[in-house]
Amino acid sequence: MGQGRARIRRARRLNTPMRKQKPSEFLRVSGALLIAVAAATASAQGAGNYPAKPIRIISPLVPGGSADAIARAVGDILSEGLGQQVVIDNRPGANGIIGVELVARATPDGYTLLLSSGANVAINTAIYGTRLPFDVLRDLVPVTEVVSQSFVAHVSPNYEVKSIKDLIALAKAKPGVINYASAGTGSTAHMLAALFASMTATQYTHIPYKGAPQGRVAVMARECDFMFDGLLATLPLFRAGKLRALGVTGAKRSQVAPEIPTIAEEGVRGYNGDAWYALFVPRGTPPAIVNRLNSVVVQSLQNPERRNKLQSQGVEVVGSTQEALGAFLRSEIEKWRRVSKEAGIKPD
Repeated sequence: MGQGRARIRRARRLNTPMRKQKPSEFLRVSGALLIAVAAATASAQGAGNYPAKPIRIISPLVPGGSADAIARAVGDILSEGLGQQVVIDNRPGANGIIGVELVARATPDGYTLLLSSGANVAINTAIYGTRLPFDVLRDLVPVTEVVSQSFVAHVSPNYEVKSIKDLIALAKAKPGVINYASAGTGSTAHMLAALFASMTATQYTHIPYKGAPQGRVAVMARECDFMFDGLLATLPLFRAGKLRALGVTGAKRSQVAPEIPTIAEEGVRGYNGDAWYALFVPRGTPPAIVNRLNSVVVQSLQNPERRNKLQSQGVEVVGSTQEALGAFLRSEIEKWRRVSKEAGIKPD
């Protein structure tokens, strides 16, 4: 009889219906499973299968400028180091905001990268703040700072100004009459000119162009009086006599153009404003992929032949860690926030 009761109890347990899950609980469990599967897939991809298709580097400025040239150099490095095709996709507009947003919203799988100037990420953040459709500190992951370069103040060889001292003297004699070109409001060229005006107590009229190449042509045609411009793009024009260099923005003279004095040497003590270019990926990109991108670029930049080739074009090779770039980005945002406030630069 005892055995019969035991069989009945077992039968009841077997026939007891399963506890019904609430819809919210089901969704929560399902969501957790999906996240786990996605993370496992990304981890597996980052561990060995990457890259399995061509990589795209977004350059958020117009072709023909320093950023474009550096993006193509990085493309060559990654193509060689990863054994995969790398395509440079120029997406200019709104001083780089369009291109940066494209990467910030891209699938974080390592196939869409951003080669950005400091202006596109640091200066735009300093000027526009929360008006931007992205947050660079939240939406982008630093990979490495690739290179930095001095900008150079230049004029037409037919212009009466022969030096930085001449420019300052003329500006003080004609406040607001002299104008300068830039690659757009908030561009590196614009901010360097604003810093120059502030430190020399002079006034100029700003004429923004679609990009640096257009501003450069305007200076050569005497449509604009002067411009701060990348040394990488302008060095051939100086040597061909199509532009006259007045002074470089860095703390020291360029190794490839030591004949050009620094602006600080010309009497503007403490003036220093190098431009920089760095590689970023969308937030959420698997760490294994980020690490691999950093390793390939940094190791290539340490190659003497590659290093010398880049330096001969007027840039300083950096090749930083991810952490160093992140800290540098934050410091640059604060620096240009102060400059824009002092110069009264506001969003368009």
